[in-house]
Amino acid sequence: MTSEELLIIDPLDLQFPFELKKSISSSFELINKTDNHVAFKVKTTNPRKYTVRPNSGIVLPLSRSNVTVTMQPQMELPPDMQCKDKFLVQSVITNPGSTPKDINPDMFNKSGGNHVEECKLKVVYVSPPRKPSPVPEDSEEGTSPGASETDLQEHGESQDNSTKARELILRLMQERDSIIQQNAKLNRELELLRHGRQEHRTGVPHWYILVVGLLGILLGYIVRNF
Repeated sequence: MTSEELLIIDPLDLQFPFELKKSISSSFELINKTDNHVAFKVKTTNPRKYTVRPNSGIVLPLSRSNVTVTMQPQMELPPDMQCKDKFLVQSVITNPGSTPKDINPDMFNKSGGNHVEECKLKVVYVSPPRKPSPVPEDSEEGTSPGASETDLQEHGESQDNSTKARELILRLMQERDSIIQQNAKLNRELELLRHGRQEHRTGVPHWYILVVGLLGILLGYIVRNF
């Protein structure tokens, strides 16, 4: 790279982790190390396949701008995972205070005497990152094949604690059921006692019935004889 370059482009390869039926994005930076306002425009050999944001703009002096290229979902694998698509970045010095709205195609026309720098970027397909491998199955003793002695000891302690916890829970459940049964029995006995007391308060005593009966017999005897 020379000091005459208006924009430094990083990277020069657009790498896409290729996957079928998925939109894939890649990006690059435009770095302006000059004291000039630099306008840029991005072109591609396959405009229907890619979306570029932004596809044109202005990089201020001693600053940088990011460009994102999105590839539309592809329905089939390319031969040998090779891609012939190319991108062209054109840059030209513009007036201070210029905005993206001031950019027009004539600015990048070399025949008009403009000093236009061009840089080509190629597209590279790369394999997508592999998914994490599944956790290895436990051995017959419930541990992984590569477990250390410390891991085995900790695993054994964990199993012991788990067994003790289950035994404690079962014992507490049994005690709870026993308490519930005893409580139900006491409630039944209490109801019987309450019922017996009520009958005692509202019922007619046996001796009272006997006295009334004797009085009736005596009264009938007196009536018959007098």
